[in-house]
Amino acid sequence: MEVNDAMVEKLAHLSRLQFNEKEKAEIKNDLQRMIAFVEKLNELDLDNVEPLLHMSDEVNILRDDVVKGSVSRLQALQNAPLHDEQFFKVPKVIKK
Repeated sequence: MEVNDAMVEKLAHLSRLQFNEKEKAEIKNDLQRMIAFVEKLNELDLDNVEPLLHMSDEVNILRDDVVKGSVSRLQALQNAPLHDEQFFKVPKVIKK
């Protein structure tokens, strides 16, 4: 596949970008190099290669969950500037 000026113009239009002539030449060169790289990859024989889904054979390497105690309501309310027996009290921020 060859990258031409029309393709660069179309990509610039679709991406809502504007380029001067020097930038268009650089982009055209970069796109041509990318396409050449992908075409080179297409030359590889991958008939007996399994698709790679994960980089590791490990299924789950996370630690087990441990049940721990939590902060009681009384402890949580101790540092609140305003509260009642159950809830934090905060200034009203929604006006009707």
